[in-house]
Amino acid sequence: MSDAAWIDATLTSARPQAVGALLRYFRDLDTAEEAFQNACLRALKSWPQNGPPRDPAAWLIMVGRNAAIDDVRRSRREQPLPEDEAISDLGDAESAVVDRLDGSHYRDDILRLLFICCHKELPATQQIALALRVVSGLTVKQIARAFLVSEAAMEQRITRAKARVAQANVPFETPGAVERAERLTAVAAMIYLIFNEGYSSSGETAALRQKLSEEAIRLARLLLRLFPGEPEIMGLTALLLLQHARSAARFDAEGLPILLEDQDRTLWNQPMIAEGLALIDKAMRHRRSGPYQIQAAVAALHARAARPEDTDWTQIDLLYGALEVVQPSPVVTLNRAVAVSKVRGAEAALDLIAPLEGRLANYFYFFGVRGALLMQLGRNDEARTAFDRAIALAHSSAEAAHIRMQLDRLMRDSANATTQSGR
Repeated sequence: MSDAAWIDATLTSARPQAVGALLRYFRDLDTAEEAFQNACLRALKSWPQNGPPRDPAAWLIMVGRNAAIDDVRRSRREQPLPEDEAISDLGDAESAVVDRLDGSHYRDDILRLLFICCHKELPATQQIALALRVVSGLTVKQIARAFLVSEAAMEQRITRAKARVAQANVPFETPGAVERAERLTAVAAMIYLIFNEGYSSSGETAALRQKLSEEAIRLARLLLRLFPGEPEIMGLTALLLLQHARSAARFDAEGLPILLEDQDRTLWNQPMIAEGLALIDKAMRHRRSGPYQIQAAVAALHARAARPEDTDWTQIDLLYGALEVVQPSPVVTLNRAVAVSKVRGAEAALDLIAPLEGRLANYFYFFGVRGALLMQLGRNDEARTAFDRAIALAHSSAEAAHIRMQLDRLMRDSANATTQSGR
């Protein structure tokens, strides 16, 4: 591995710990970020010659902290300079830092940093953008490209988010047990949103936005290392791994989405699936079920099926029923309808989703599912109407093209039926 590659990987890995600790010192996001960047610049000069430090995060924290203090003191020329040892090139000062910065400090700093990014006063889009910039270290240009907005618009979004965080006077002390639980839930939801931003993409943007899903998995793994006994964090990590394991099979060569039952399962990432299955099995042994664990259990049943016909749809129906109790949502019911159609038929599934039409009147997938169910029942005119509505609500040309394929098949079947009846 080249110097640039291992240094980049080390800096990326150490970023949440270092920025979190610097934030604790300076209580300002911009100052903490700038201090970390200065430390990274010094690492790029020092590490290729001297090798990586024993604890990269501790090195970056000490160097970043001293650099920021130097900047402040240079701006206040009337103040005396610090002692030489306080602004040295560290020498063996790293050893003392390592002794002070134990795992519990890191855990609280990272949790605080993630929580600040998903502060309740920020809209979801600003939460995700801020987390990707501050915690993950993606550039504004990278984030803007992923969200399909201009660099200037994304810069404004992140700036507004930082301003709102500053105005909210978020406390920087170590959270207590109750606050920790609240923050953990908020952080998990933020990571899940980041993953979905990448997972839900299709067409030309799929490869680009896949990096968001990969970053969410990295953050989930980090959170799991910080809280290894939390079954819901195990469930979240398992869910992301099991979903992302199918990414190579989700789109065809032209970027069109491929339904789960039509995917080439040999393209699924088996090591990732094995990791996800082990995590969800471990989580379930705690007997403290939650929404991420239930969703991961559904994904696990799909992953364990060697062929589409091997899928345990009865169990998936039961799991979605449990999810409706724990986290009721019309989207959850819509997902359950697919399982119901496999177990009890399309008519039962249509009855299940009929009450949802008012709440999902602008939801692309509702009309796509409804059209498919109607097509199974031979109610072709109604199916055509549902598919037309789905096309009108599609978020991308790839989604619209996928529905048009269903519509074309419906028209071909109708034409064939008319031809046969005329013989």
